[in-house]
Amino acid sequence: MAVGIWTLVQKSDYLDILASSTFAVSAYILIFAGGLVMITGFLGFSAIIREQRSCLSAYFSMLLLIFLIELVAGVLAYVYYQRLSEELKQHLTQTLTENYALPGKTHITHSVDRLQQDFKCCGSNSSADWQHSIYILSRESSGRVVPDSCCKTVTFKCGKRDHPSNIYKVEGGCITKLEGFLADHLLIMGAVGIGVACLQSCGMIFTCCLHRRIKMDSY
Repeated sequence: MAVGIWTLVQKSDYLDILASSTFAVSAYILIFAGGLVMITGFLGFSAIIREQRSCLSAYFSMLLLIFLIELVAGVLAYVYYQRLSEELKQHLTQTLTENYALPGKTHITHSVDRLQQDFKCCGSNSSADWQHSIYILSRESSGRVVPDSCCKTVTFKCGKRDHPSNIYKVEGGCITKLEGFLADHLLIMGAVGIGVACLQSCGMIFTCCLHRRIKMDSY
């Protein structure tokens, strides 16, 4: 649950510029599974105290459900990790050139600005990507050659000058930075999902043993 909430709170600014919702879905699945674990914990405690086989059966079913949910979250994170690079290459440049600073795209504009400032980069592959941006080619840019968020020190209309002393010139652009950042986090999510799923499998084994023991004691 903690990893899922951390993902949505701390990484939400970057979710708007991703073509796929898999990253966010994996986080929501972890949160849902975490809440289910808390409820299941109370059920399991009650089942053990009362030594009721019906409660233990329900507890086992809940553990099985959590196991499957966590496994799905882990596999989704891993699969998305494999195709993250290709998606960013195809989608990020298009997002910057076609959606930045356009009406109704405020959330994307904010995400791109946050991306460039946080990772100290400019453009998808380089600052030259902005030459083809609808925003830069429009009157609203007021002569800017890059957005102000590319500047090392952000001031009004600082994007009029794209000299390396004024804007970030990072090899590989923002794609390289964002890909590394998201890849590391996807590995964490995948490890948590699969790791917790393994723990649930141990819980199911212990539950079966306890269920069998109670059944034998009742005879």
